[in-house]
Amino acid sequence: MSKTKSAIISEPPQIAELAIDIAQKAKDASKILTKISSRSKNEALLSMSDGILSESGFITDENKRDLEDAKTKGLSQAFMDRLSLTPSRIKAMAEGLRQIASLQDPVGEVVKMWRRPNGLLVGKMRIPIGVIGIIYESRPNVTADASGLCIKAGNSVILRGGSESVRSNMAIGAALRDALNKNDLPEDAIQIVPVPDRTAVLELLKLEDYIDLIIPRGGEGLIRFVSENSRIPVLKHYKGVCHIFVDESADLEMAKSICMNAKVQRPGVCNAMETLLVHENIAKSFLPIISKELEDEGVEVRGCQRTRKIVPQAKEADEEDWHTEYLDLILSVKVVKDLDEAMSHIEKYGSMHTEAIITRDYRNAQLFLTNVNSSTVLVNASTRFSDGFELGLGAEIGISTSKLHAFGPMGVEELTTTKFIIYGDGQIRT
Repeated sequence: MSKTKSAIISEPPQIAELAIDIAQKAKDASKILTKISSRSKNEALLSMSDGILSESGFITDENKRDLEDAKTKGLSQAFMDRLSLTPSRIKAMAEGLRQIASLQDPVGEVVKMWRRPNGLLVGKMRIPIGVIGIIYESRPNVTADASGLCIKAGNSVILRGGSESVRSNMAIGAALRDALNKNDLPEDAIQIVPVPDRTAVLELLKLEDYIDLIIPRGGEGLIRFVSENSRIPVLKHYKGVCHIFVDESADLEMAKSICMNAKVQRPGVCNAMETLLVHENIAKSFLPIISKELEDEGVEVRGCQRTRKIVPQAKEADEEDWHTEYLDLILSVKVVKDLDEAMSHIEKYGSMHTEAIITRDYRNAQLFLTNVNSSTVLVNASTRFSDGFELGLGAEIGISTSKLHAFGPMGVEELTTTKFIIYGDGQIRT
């Protein structure tokens, strides 16, 4: 693999021209991809997986350089965790690409057909979206996941990661592009923007003639910046204020295990629990247990007045806490009267991302599933399962809470759209 492809452009003379050149190449490549067979795409995806593993040493070295810079800047431990590429995460990237290859190709699928009274046979066929721009922060694994899903769905992808992960992204991108080239697919179908400056993002967001969809992944600030400046349709979620409600009928040992996993396994991700709601009838028995476990893991608990009467060491939660996506070892806790109050709290403070209920009451479980307006709703399981890989999508391009045209973790099907196809036999309109 040529390491020259990983060269970072710190101050390109003409960022606008560079952005147009990247977008034009991606658009040209997308026209070729629409004609590529499923077999060829799958072979390329397997080669991309092998490329990640064979270049893992170089990818790790580049990631270490990014981590060193991040440490020098004093970035948080949660941020460092999102940035880090451990051997297991590199293997997971490779495995994600292989899983994407094993998925059914959605392109060309006729999802519905019906006969009109005049004899016309009308259908809807899945087609690629075209060119997709991904703007993301810190997590270099997005580079592989997004590239694999876009190629599978017949789309070109333009990837602009955060300045803190630019070396890691370029190293991964070089391996992926080489794999496309080896399989006679256009390497320009995967474009890594080599410009850390945010000006490059602004230039890309103007290019509606070349780019069909923008998907931002990262903190609320980034996503709002993209949404406010884009001339191109944006699929987004602003933040992940995820809740777990422990109902009065819950198995408390199960509830403890699920809540701990949802909060501490990876606190810096969008599907980590940020607020714990506990039914008042079990609060005195459950809160001391869970607060001790949380304290042992270094979690700072911020509670309502009723919570602090049971757990005096908890800090007082204010109004802002209920709105906050901490992405850190901090948890808001509130005692609620019943299921209705829990759902009202989620409706007021939630971000339509992921919510869970722990209960043995079938009726309450069904009411929660039906009435909670979030993209992923779980019963007796951790919010951490709101993830494309975990849900069998192979990987995910992001999570949408905007409902148009996707809602929840976005896999390969969500990277297609549909067109009408019509079979006639000489019909004319009268």
